[in-house]
This record gives sequence, structure tokens and C-alpha cells, in this order.
Amino acid sequence: MALLLPLLTVLAQVGPFTPVGASRAPNVPHIEGRDAPRRKGVPAPAALPPALPSQPQSCAKALEISPSEAIGLAETALASAKDGAEQAAAQGCLGLAHGRLAEWGEAESAFLAARDAVGDDRAARASFGAMAGNAALAGGQPDRAMASLTTAQADADAAADKAASGAIAIDRARALVALRRVAEARAAIDQAITQTPGDSDAWLLSATLYRRSGQLNLAQQHIEKAAAINSLDPAIGLEAGVVAQLSGREAAARKSWQSVIATAPDSPEAAQARNYVAQIGPNPPSTL
Repeated sequence: MALLLPLLTVLAQVGPFTPVGASRAPNVPHIEGRDAPRRKGVPAPAALPPALPSQPQSCAKALEISPSEAIGLAETALASAKDGAEQAAAQGCLGLAHGRLAEWGEAESAFLAARDAVGDDRAARASFGAMAGNAALAGGQPDRAMASLTTAQADADAAADKAASGAIAIDRARALVALRRVAEARAAIDQAITQTPGDSDAWLLSATLYRRSGQLNLAQQHIEKAAAINSLDPAIGLEAGVVAQLSGREAAARKSWQSVIATAPDSPEAAQARNYVAQIGPNPPSTL
């Protein structure tokens, strides 16, 4: 049964973390809580179930036209579903459509129903469970997210899917940061790095955790790893600039932030980069 939907990615807001007794160095911009790495929006998955039961149109096509239309399509398919596979396909489509509309509670419920409908297919359970956890995290419910993500990771491990387990560990780390359980978040992200060393998100979150705890040398090493994997990710460029500025390397920070502005001018990261550049002021005059 091919129900392995890609993991849903969502924005997970986490607040700023400053070590006790830490102070901001001179000319360091105010670092907003929103600079924490997070999943990039709610993109359409690369693959969706085939045409829903009793429906000629696929969920992917319906989502392209209108999330509201996809909800109607999924609800009609759910009403006529004959087995768990059809129920899961319909619930998965329903969850994706609600996610597009930022209706996170409804999305979470649909993904949990899809997870339960697939029965003993541990890989599919892991995928839908991770989607439910991400929806809960986006909806500001990190405690519920942790419950779904912990179960999802157990399912991924039972399916011997290291890539899925590593991706879920990253999401667990985000939930743990939101819950202010920083030591556990560190352990989760270390697991993700071990399982999926080619995932730039893992290195990005690791760098941010080290930066927030004042371990700037490790933060620099890990943001360099992230940049080596995905040099064009604006979140990586933004964090690289923050680490550089906190380390007293203003020219490097300015270069990183200006690169974000140049390569992704309409992104939220570019808006934050402009804010940081404005705070540190113009380039100093050159001396001969």
C-alpha cells in the first residue's frame, strides 16, 4: 500500500533563548525569536495518493485549484471509502487542504485519522503521524506535537526508515525547543545529524541551538556544514550572519545578510536581514 506521503513542513515559531548571565555584545542587532530555523511554509508535497476513491480528480489537482474544493472532494471520498487505504487517502487529502488554509487543528485531526486508518503499515503511520505533529506545532501546541512525533519516530524506527526517523527527530527538536526543553532538543538534533547527515535543516537547527547557548565556535562549524549542503537557503544565510555578528565578525555578518537579501529578496529571512543590516549601520569608510 503506497501511502508514504512526504513529511509536511510547517512554520514552527520558537521564542528567543538567552543563557543566564549572557549579554549582548556592542553593535549586535536585537535577535528576534522568529530567526529560529523552521520548516519552510506548507508546500504541496511532491507526491500524493492517486485519484481518490469514486473521484476522477486527484487531491493534488484539487489543491492546485482550491484548498476548499479539495476539502469537499476529500469529504465526498471519505463518505464512500470502502477500506482503510481509501479512508487514509481521503483523510490525508483533507489534512493537506486544511493545512493550506492554516486550519491546524482540523489538519492535525485528519492526519491522525489517516494514521489510524492504515493499520499496521508502520512507514505510512510514521508519515501521517509526523504530519499530525507538524500541524500541532504550527498551531502552537508543542505538547501535542511531541506526542504525535514520538509515536511517529517509533513507527519510522520499526520500519527501518533512517531518513524518516532523522527528519522526525528534527521536528521533535523544534517541539522541544518550543517547550523550553533545550537539553532534550540537543539530543534529538544530534540523533538527526547521525541519521541524516546530508540534511541541511539538521545542521541549521544545531547551529542555532549552539548559538543560543553561547557556544559560538560550534555554532560556526555547524552553520558552515549547513551552508555546504544548501548555500542558497535564506534561513542558513540569516543564521550565518547572526553567528558571525555575535562572534565579532561584522563584515562577515553583513556579507551573509546582504547575500540573503540579494538571493531571496521577498522572503521573510530577507526582511529580517534588512532589519539587522539597518541596526548595525552602513559600511564603515575604507581607509587607505
